[in-house]
Amino acid sequence: MATIFSVHPDNPQSRRIQEIKEALKSGAVMLYPTDTVYAIGCDLNAKSAVERVRQIKQLANDKPLTFLCSSLSNVATYASVSDTAYRIMKRLIPGPYTFLLPATKLVPRLVQSPKRKTTGIRVPNHPVCLALLAALENPIISTSAHLPVDKEDEEIEVDIEDILSRADLFDRLDNLVDVIVDTGEEPTYEVSTILDLTGEEPTITRRGLGWEEAVVWV
Repeated sequence: MATIFSVHPDNPQSRRIQEIKEALKSGAVMLYPTDTVYAIGCDLNAKSAVERVRQIKQLANDKPLTFLCSSLSNVATYASVSDTAYRIMKRLIPGPYTFLLPATKLVPRLVQSPKRKTTGIRVPNHPVCLALLAALENPIISTSAHLPVDKEDEEIEVDIEDILSRADLFDRLDNLVDVIVDTGEEPTYEVSTILDLTGEEPTITRRGLGWEEAVVWV
């Protein structure tokens, strides 16, 4: 049974954030809200926890996992950012965007795409996510928690009728995760917009939240 931490969505309590951080440092897997969907996540560097996330989502090892970073400078630690990519990302972050980028050696192989050596990174616009990133000082894995319709890690369009309520989602994952971050926010079906910045020309590979703004800069 997961431990539930009640956290204010706009002004997260420092003590709660520290307690969740300690759990993540110890290899916990958590369910938590983001600025798009509820996500299942863990410390990027906790191998056993990353493996559990893959098991929960039934993801093969060749399916890359997206992770959250705290800032654009933090992104540059884990990915090669070209001048073009930097210009686009600077305009769009923080926000509901996933950027596909060439991974650096700091990205665990279990997280990145093994063939392309790429990774998906987000800088969220959510106070709780940013507070956890600041406390943990490591990126956090972020894969959609909507298991019934999202078995390919957010690549399937989500039907609003398939979305579970917050209570149902918590019940569904209670025995699968160690920590549930409860901000009182209800789950949404609005996924992130994916921008592929690995090639010479940036492209939008999925239209999600904020895609209209992204089009202006791609």
